[in-house]
Amino acid sequence: MEPRPYVLAETNYKLLKDQKIELAVLPWGATEAHNYHLPYGTDNYQAEAIAAEAAKIAWSKGGKVMVFPAVPFGVNTGQHDIYLDINLNPSTQLAILKDVAATLKRQGIPKLLIFNGHGGNNFKPLVRELGLEFPELFICYADSFRALDKTLYFDNEGDHADEMETSLMLYLEGGLVLPKEEWGSGAHRQFRISSFSEGWAWAERKWSAVSEDTGIGDPSMATAEKGERYFKDISEKMGAFMLELCQADPKDMYTAK
Repeated sequence: MEPRPYVLAETNYKLLKDQKIELAVLPWGATEAHNYHLPYGTDNYQAEAIAAEAAKIAWSKGGKVMVFPAVPFGVNTGQHDIYLDINLNPSTQLAILKDVAATLKRQGIPKLLIFNGHGGNNFKPLVRELGLEFPELFICYADSFRALDKTLYFDNEGDHADEMETSLMLYLEGGLVLPKEEWGSGAHRQFRISSFSEGWAWAERKWSAVSEDTGIGDPSMATAEKGERYFKDISEKMGAFMLELCQADPKDMYTAK
């Protein structure tokens, strides 16, 4: 395999030393149970694959983008009693991001995109704090799983090890997905207080009380073909976004009045 020049873990100093990278992309996933049938690294596989494919699209059009190695641990405070789910507190995430941002500032890379692949991560308050400390950098984040309307691709709703994630993994890493007879139903419980379900009030779900198999959403209609279509479309959309970020002037990010 030849090194992809837009993937930092694969490229080398000979290729990089004369480059001027405009956008650093930091995929951020999690290590957690995904129903009975998907690997603990599902979020990492997905985030890395989509980020790399999107960067390929941006790079092919002149975007100087570099995908960093993924951070494999996310916020899993609501899953503390699920075996070997690994939690990284938001304060720890902020410390990591500060070190990354300091490196970018020192090396003259002007923009950072945090490419989020895990629903438990919430980077908005962290980006606010980073922006105050590093005004020289343009820092943003994207929730890759919110970029498209999933109802256009999948039949069953869900948000964890559901039809979407199962389809993606069948396409990307099908050998890591257990046979269909091993899949859990993804049946889950809702809060009794309806305000939480309406979206304007929030409380963290205690995962072991919500789901028997750790899934949220019925994966039974998942196919690799659905996963391929979704992967290609989301990569195109994210690739266009990365290209726009590469080409944007951080001092002129807003339209005229």
